[in-house]
Amino acid sequence: MALPQATAEDASAQETADGYFSPLAPAKRVLVTAFKWGRTPVASPTRVVADGDRAYLQTWSKSPAGKRLRDNDWVQVAPCAALGLYRYGPWLDATARLLAGEEASQAASKLARQHPGRHGGLASLAYRLRGARPVHYELRPCEGAG
Repeated sequence: MALPQATAEDASAQETADGYFSPLAPAKRVLVTAFKWGRTPVASPTRVVADGDRAYLQTWSKSPAGKRLRDNDWVQVAPCAALGLYRYGPWLDATARLLAGEEASQAASKLARQHPGRHGGLASLAYRLRGARPVHYELRPCEGAG
């Protein structure tokens, strides 16, 4: 019996399943914990796309989470319930890197593909009225993690 041909989508799914961020792949929401200057943790539920040893997230330039990520690139992420009240997976240490240009476009495409129609609504309108713009971050495993 012949095995079916593997597709690029199958390879991508396998890479996600094998990567550092694989516990995040099935989650609809992920708790992203960023740290204030005094090392006080602040957690925010958000949508993330896991892609092997990388994960991508979107926030707003003028949001508190966006400001924390600009000030301190170390974050912890874990799968969580919709409101972030219940975490159901391990904490993963990661480093956040702000994406620009083509990299940001690719991250936005991945997020839109996995979470279609999820980046609008009243919160989006409120941020846009205040002059904020969406910013995208790439998460990588911290050195020595995994």
